[in-house]
Amino acid sequence: MTIITSVEELKAIYAGVSEASLVKVTDHLTAEYRQMIEASPFCAFATVGPEGMDCSPRGDLGGVVRIEDDRTLALPDWRGNNRIDSLINIVRDPRVALMFLVPGSNTAMRVNGRAVVSVDPVLLASFEMDGRHPRSVTVLTIAEVYFQCARALIRAELWNPERFVDPKTLPTPGTLLKAAKDDFDKDTYDREWPERAAKTMW
Repeated sequence: MTIITSVEELKAIYAGVSEASLVKVTDHLTAEYRQMIEASPFCAFATVGPEGMDCSPRGDLGGVVRIEDDRTLALPDWRGNNRIDSLINIVRDPRVALMFLVPGSNTAMRVNGRAVVSVDPVLLASFEMDGRHPRSVTVLTIAEVYFQCARALIRAELWNPERFVDPKTLPTPGTLLKAAKDDFDKDTYDREWPERAAKTMW
């Protein structure tokens, strides 16, 4: 196996960066970038800590984040499994990255910046949903924002219904858990999951 060991070697292979690849990066939200992010109900949320990287899915009705101003995003932490891997990372290392997807669009949006975890009561209350509030809100200061080349989503045919996988052909969550722990009760888990999820969405 031939391994690249220097930035110079790597750049020699990937020579020829287009003007568009460079000028698209801004340190704030343009009106158009704001429109794209406001349309996104889902993002991948990447953080880093002493143990390494973490990337978790985040989704919400309407926009997945709230735009506070052209340099600030607010991401509520709704109910989940309480592992809080992302939040643990942020309180030790504020560097974060988000990739936003807009259903039906092949243009993804990327944001890099620094974040804090807030439990300010007024901020939490501002995200009320079904009478519930998030237990914390990640407040992100944008360092750079730009759109991603559409080739990856086009190659994947991500939004093509004819390419959708039938969930019945995939392992259930209970089956995945049993593979990790042999005596896990997968049938009970799968049977109770839909009702449990419906009651703990927010």
